[in-house]
Amino acid sequence: MKRQRSFGRVALAAVAAVCSVGAFPGQAAAGGEPGPYAFDQHATTVAGAVASTDAKQLKAGSTYRSSIKPGGQLYYQVELDATSDAYVSAVAVPRLGPQEKVDYADGIKVSLQDLKGNSCGNDNDAVFGSAAYPRPIAAHATRTVKKDGISCQSAGPYYVLIERTTKGSSAQDEWGLEIRVDAEPGLKSGSVGPTEAPSSWPSASPVPPAGTAQRTEGGTGFNDAAVLKPGVWDDRIKPGQTRFYRVPVGWGQQLYASADLGSSAGSGFVASALDVQLYNPVRSAVTTGYTVYDGKPKSAASDPLPPVAYRNRYSVRDEVSGMRMAGDYYFAVTLSPDVAKSFGEKEYGLTLRMGVKGVEGPPPAYAGAVPHYGTSADEDAGHGAMKLVGIAGISAGTVLVLGLGVWTLIARRRAGTTAQEPGRRSPAQYGPPSAW
Repeated sequence: MKRQRSFGRVALAAVAAVCSVGAFPGQAAAGGEPGPYAFDQHATTVAGAVASTDAKQLKAGSTYRSSIKPGGQLYYQVELDATSDAYVSAVAVPRLGPQEKVDYADGIKVSLQDLKGNSCGNDNDAVFGSAAYPRPIAAHATRTVKKDGISCQSAGPYYVLIERTTKGSSAQDEWGLEIRVDAEPGLKSGSVGPTEAPSSWPSASPVPPAGTAQRTEGGTGFNDAAVLKPGVWDDRIKPGQTRFYRVPVGWGQQLYASADLGSSAGSGFVASALDVQLYNPVRSAVTTGYTVYDGKPKSAASDPLPPVAYRNRYSVRDEVSGMRMAGDYYFAVTLSPDVAKSFGEKEYGLTLRMGVKGVEGPPPAYAGAVPHYGTSADEDAGHGAMKLVGIAGISAGTVLVLGLGVWTLIARRRAGTTAQEPGRRSPAQYGPPSAW
């Protein structure tokens, strides 16, 4: 019996460890609420500083978790060289739910500054806009090294400033932050290439991909986004949910992406019902779009984007400068919670059409290793790329089966020991539930 009790304690500890992870990414929360944002499980927790002199160091190639209060201004610090382009992104994650009100102008801003507080330019803010309902939003700041650059071109320490704007009538909860820092090496000395953005590219709208849709399930954030190959994909989305997808795009290739919302019984009109955001591999916003909903089929698609090229970074237009590197491009789709008021709290059909045109070309002549902004080769298309550690990546169903399996094994071991004892019955044998 001593061995049994010891085994039972170890087994129960294992189950408790799994369950302590909490709601897994992609799971629906209690009460039918959308699942939580899937933060990077490798992220380091860091507190932002109110004063720049107390700013904590962030390193390129790393992801961090932090938080910000309404009206907050938080400083962090990064060390930059004199040759690499630098990217800092911040994903703001408000609480979800109908009671979590946000305003049109609520959002965050990310800035890169030198030690004198001068902006490096290319700062970006992200606000909820006309789609004023809570969802993950991402802002970024970029330091681009140019031959004729004036500010922020030297090596040394720089500040990252993240600011939050929140109206007094909005929910005053603290927002979670996921901060990512990336560096892209410069080009080899003497390499020849255009130093201006293209002025034109194939602008004819491509024929949307057709054919039988493959089933997929979007993730809840950048880290568990479903990997999609070019083609047609079918998913389901509930009011208030955000689905994330990613599609690999190579050098010289042109991306086309659209989201189709299926029809529904009922009547009404919802403005900004479907919010669609396209982000590049370093989480910089490329395009933003909305579509209304009246129960009839709707589709949201961006205008034709330029092929991925190094020279695109010299443009002042987001839809051009954003297409500056090869890697995974992210497609985030949110369905307004207001849709439930007119058409019901249920799942709605969502069709993703992903097209990648052109043959992938060689990368530019980087002075260092060619950066890889994408998923690993062993991640299957159409499935979430769950970058989780150990048992944290186990699904809720697997946790249930594991727990029941442990109890079954304990019960059977006890049954084997007590079966010969008079006056005692063997405990009931429990196993995993049958398939639905």
